[in-house]
Amino acid sequence: MFNKIIKRGHRKVSKSDANEASLYGYGTSAGYPNPNPNAMSNITVVASSVANSMQQVGGPAITATGIVEILPLFTDVSVSDRQTLFLRKLHLCCILFDFSDTLKSVREKEIKRGTLLELVNFIQSGSGKISETVQEELVRMVSINIFRCLPPTSHENTGTDNNTDPEDDDPYLEPSWSHLQIIYELLLRYIVSSDTDTKIAKRYIDHSFVLKLLDLFDSEDPREREYLKTILHRIYGKFMVHRPFVRKAINNIFYRFIFETQRHSGIGELLEILGSIINGFALPMKEEHKLFLIRALIPLHKPKSVGVYHQQLSYCITQFVEKDYKLADTVIRGLLKYWPIINCQKEVLFLGELEEVLEATQGAEFQRCMVPLFRQIGRCLNSSHFQKSKSKVGYERDGVGEKGGNLGPVYLKDMLKEYKRKFYVPKNVFKANLSEEEFNRNVKEFPKMGIDNLMNALEYNKVKMLTSIAINGVVNFMSIEISLLI
Repeated sequence: MFNKIIKRGHRKVSKSDANEASLYGYGTSAGYPNPNPNAMSNITVVASSVANSMQQVGGPAITATGIVEILPLFTDVSVSDRQTLFLRKLHLCCILFDFSDTLKSVREKEIKRGTLLELVNFIQSGSGKISETVQEELVRMVSINIFRCLPPTSHENTGTDNNTDPEDDDPYLEPSWSHLQIIYELLLRYIVSSDTDTKIAKRYIDHSFVLKLLDLFDSEDPREREYLKTILHRIYGKFMVHRPFVRKAINNIFYRFIFETQRHSGIGELLEILGSIINGFALPMKEEHKLFLIRALIPLHKPKSVGVYHQQLSYCITQFVEKDYKLADTVIRGLLKYWPIINCQKEVLFLGELEEVLEATQGAEFQRCMVPLFRQIGRCLNSSHFQKSKSKVGYERDGVGEKGGNLGPVYLKDMLKEYKRKFYVPKNVFKANLSEEEFNRNVKEFPKMGIDNLMNALEYNKVKMLTSIAINGVVNFMSIEISLLI
């Protein structure tokens, strides 16, 4: 209990509360409600110490004694004065509030929120190209608000067990999200705006800014990570000069996660970004990208929490194989290297990913990894978990009851039934487009072969791998010809 108090400092939001995140429309251009005209951000309230530290452009937002000053709306001033008014509103939004106490500074918080909404509407409306000075102050205001120390996660400085499943943790929702969401939206609108000149913007959205942005991906709040994912993707697309740096920085995050902490909240979101990046890789693929696959993506199968981000990881891996089929052998051997031994749920994920990779694999690459691959498939067929799941995949074995029993040897005909139309079809036994009845009849007549005999046949080249079978000029499936049956 004491550790939880130290960790959060206030109430931890439950999973039911997390469902309310949909109300915010995070990651998209949420339709923000118009602020109440009676509580509009026409009033600037700041402490004199904060005001003195600000650059006073276009006149101070407050008096020296901290007296409240009313600021006009953008529509109430001339076009020539809007840049100056924009600056003064940015200065107001640099003020930070304590959101751990919901009753503290309620009026001032609402004033800042209304001001942020005005700034978003101004940028989105394209009312005018903002000057370089305004862009500098805009990035400065965003940095002051979003770059902060994240609260410690459950395994840091709390004495809790590091082996807990991250999926079991309740999401921590940022209490200041009512402000942060609009600030992220403002940054996103600034980046995607056609009026934003990248030659100027890159002076302020620099490597330091990108690194701090990447650090925020460890936030436990899924709404914040969703916005960060969209913003970083837009930065990668618009600022070409930052692309190599972004890829290298993401690599470093993966390395630290794999080999040091094995804890990070934003691996899935980073992989989503990379999935889009990989899809745009030019061919022939650079050696840098291949090394990224070998050193970062494949080892990401190692952490226990791989289930949290496996869908995104599998997509990235498959993208590499579809881009360059010669990488299939490397990928399959990498999967076999990190194949789980006792984690059944993780093994099911690997089997699904392996199926996706095999669909993009050509004959020559498959032949290189065929022997170790069949060994692993044989172990899967013999595992108790695989037997429990056989009804789901339509797997049946002769002489074995539904509830288990002595499994006995694994016969080749069983493997054929399991991987029908997915893996291979022996050309000398089956023809293409067999009906279910014909397939079952031929399976019964097919000689029984133990998995050990099949392994021996593979090792002594008794199994011939055909690259493909073309029907009417279309490659339909791969096949394996059994040249010797024991």
